[in-house]
Amino acid sequence: MQLHDIDRHRSKVDTSSGAASYLDTGGSGRTALFLHGVGTSSYLWRHVIGRIGEQCRCVAVDLPLHGQTPAAEDQDFSLPGLARFVADFCDALNLTGLDLVANDTGGAIAQVFATAQPERLRTLTLTNCEAHNNMPPVTLWPMVMLARTRLPLWRLGPRMARGRSLGRRIYGAAYQDAASLPDDIVRAWLEPLLGTAESARKYQRLLTSLRARDLMAVEHALARLEVPTLIVWGTGDKNFRRKWAYWLRDAIPGATDVIEIDGARLFFPDERATEFTAALRSHWAAAN
Repeated sequence: MQLHDIDRHRSKVDTSSGAASYLDTGGSGRTALFLHGVGTSSYLWRHVIGRIGEQCRCVAVDLPLHGQTPAAEDQDFSLPGLARFVADFCDALNLTGLDLVANDTGGAIAQVFATAQPERLRTLTLTNCEAHNNMPPVTLWPMVMLARTRLPLWRLGPRMARGRSLGRRIYGAAYQDAASLPDDIVRAWLEPLLGTAESARKYQRLLTSLRARDLMAVEHALARLEVPTLIVWGTGDKNFRRKWAYWLRDAIPGATDVIEIDGARLFFPDERATEFTAALRSHWAAAN
């Protein structure tokens, strides 16, 4: 689905955590809420929404500083803060009975959100994401450690955002076929984070705010989560290895299965949406 087609479904809403931009296909029946991770946006779900948007209501929110959602100067970028943003977004739209679907750091946010408000959920689906103490994953440690220094890295943001080849290297590594990643998606993901010195400064703060301790703090509650949960995992992802899929399956009582997508990398919901939506349909049907 092209960006101009998916943006026909775009709206904005004010929440207690700030303004939020989101995609919403509308309609009746079940509602699926999609959460992306650090560095992407609601556009990650464009092909998934294109395949199931006529069968259910699909809502995909841009997290603060991502996509078209702004971030306040004092925005809380911690996992609890981002989970609270999602809860406030749900309150603003009166979303309940949700099929929650999450990728990357969105999966960590989903774990915090789900353990705090399980009554909102009909089902949960986690794709490649942080789990237990794998936050940040080893491959991202150098970037995060650099962000934790006092160096004013934000000054480099606009120059980095203008570097087309840099953006393709960053995001292309999360695709099996980097050539399938359109330039307009790269720009739409990179520019909100690094397009200005102000946004780059906030992004540096965001990277320092995401801590494994906040994810591990909900593990006792995760061990009581009975919401029907599906784990769908790309086996070619270097950030989140297969072992974390099975860690999540064993940690969540409501988890029923792990579906492996052979060779798929981190952003496979965009690249291999056909296989992913088939798994979603089966999971949702079983949970009815």
